Amino acid sequence: MGNNISLKKTWNFNGSIPKNFDKHVALSVPFYSDCHELILEISDNFVYENCTIYDLGCSTGKLTKKLCKRHSSLNKIKVFGMDLSKEMISFAKKNNKAQNLHFKNEDIVKYNFKKSSLFVSFYTIQFLRYSQRKHLIKKIFNSLEDGGAFLFFEKIRGSNGKFQDIYNTNYYNFKLNQGFSHDEIHNKAISIKGTLEPETSTNNFKLLKISGFKKIETIFKFNCFEGICAIK
Repeated sequence: MGNNISLKKTWNFNGSIPKNFDKHVALSVPFYSDCHELILEISDNFVYENCTIYDLGCSTGKLTKKLCKRHSSLNKIKVFGMDLSKEMISFAKKNNKAQNLHFKNEDIVKYNFKKSSLFVSFYTIQFLRYSQRKHLIKKIFNSLEDGGAFLFFEKIRGSNGKFQDIYNTNYYNFKLNQGFSHDEIHNKAISIKGTLEPETSTNNFKLLKISGFKKIETIFKFNCFEGICAIK
């Protein structure tokens, strides 16, 4: 198939990954582009003049750029794309330029966010340890303006072994239908083991609730992929 990302023993987002990332992830994540559009539509409810938006784990900045363009008519809005990978941020800066668009090579777990109207995490927090997730989501809640939102997309585990088997089989078949070979699917699964650690949907809701969120709704669900909107 056309996937040119060479898998290492442990998955990361550095080296030659950025230039092939968007193509690879669009094939790997169901309804990838549709979920971008869903995020843009929902963002209309939370973005206003002189507000700040954060895209956490922005990778190449594709979604960050779309958010900035979507709200470009508003005065004094700032859109920040943040990623731990220097290569990703370098790529994002070179390929996405707008006056109110900013990219930062930062650790989102340690970073002190400004008061914001919207946070987006598009399949990012699943790469953090549980204690880091708990700390980050609490920090997101505290940094949101009243009425602001956190759009939280994650790969999830099944609630029991049977559902996990169903998820695994369906996702394996999805990737085969996208053109990945059996070896590519196997090698990717090995490379991300211990790096990508999904939680169940129930546990993600619990994390949001203990962080202070009370208005929480599932806005997207397909197999083991889920999107949540949490409003402060």
